[in-house]
Amino acid sequence: MLLDSIRTQLDSLSRSERKVALAVLDNPGATVTQNITALAKAAQVSEPTVVRFCRTLGYDGWHEFKLKLAQGLALALPGANEQPAQDDLAADLVNKICSRSINTLLDLRNNLNPEAIQRALDILSRANKIEFYGQGTSGIVATDAQHKFFRSGVPTVAYADPAIHSIAASLLHEGDAVVAISQRGNNSALVRSAKLARRGGADVIVLAPSGTPLADMATVLIPIDLVFNIDPYTPISARLAYLVVIDVLAVGLA
Repeated sequence: MLLDSIRTQLDSLSRSERKVALAVLDNPGATVTQNITALAKAAQVSEPTVVRFCRTLGYDGWHEFKLKLAQGLALALPGANEQPAQDDLAADLVNKICSRSINTLLDLRNNLNPEAIQRALDILSRANKIEFYGQGTSGIVATDAQHKFFRSGVPTVAYADPAIHSIAASLLHEGDAVVAISQRGNNSALVRSAKLARRGGADVIVLAPSGTPLADMATVLIPIDLVFNIDPYTPISARLAYLVVIDVLAVGLA
């Protein structure tokens, strides 16, 4: 949701914008009920700084940001932000994990940029071949994408080995397309392969958090700004979001 996006981008914000972000995260409920003057006072910044913060996150200004935050809070299901506990019953696990997944998809639906999706589809529809790169969990998503996309009749392949996708990327030319997938967006091997693909003239569609090194390599960026938890025993809702975006692209191409 929007709050996850703010957490993801904290380190890339200016010092004054970070103050606004922390004030919003500290009390999102109050943020949607107060005016810009109250938020500026709570964050100890000027009102123009609040506006800059909203625009840095991709919104036209305070009112659009406040509306999106209110929508996210209204749609959020109870239990979605609760971590599974040692003494949870099966019913607790069902509620927490399903609620988190549902909230992730609701937020994805509300924030996914249709224009970015259309630009990506334009590239994919004219591509001579499509290569999917990802590592770890993102490598699984890349393999899933390859299984979906080959049905469209376009030659497709998925690589999860950094040495292999580096070599493959160096052989690409104009008219080829890469879909680079990363839940963190800072994998140096993926960034290098994306750079090699761009150097050869290929288009690179990136599914990753905005403001990351991999995002900077994109011909088209489809930002997925979710908090990623590295604990293997914690539900990784981000993976579900990436799989759904792949579904959107695959169906759109078909």
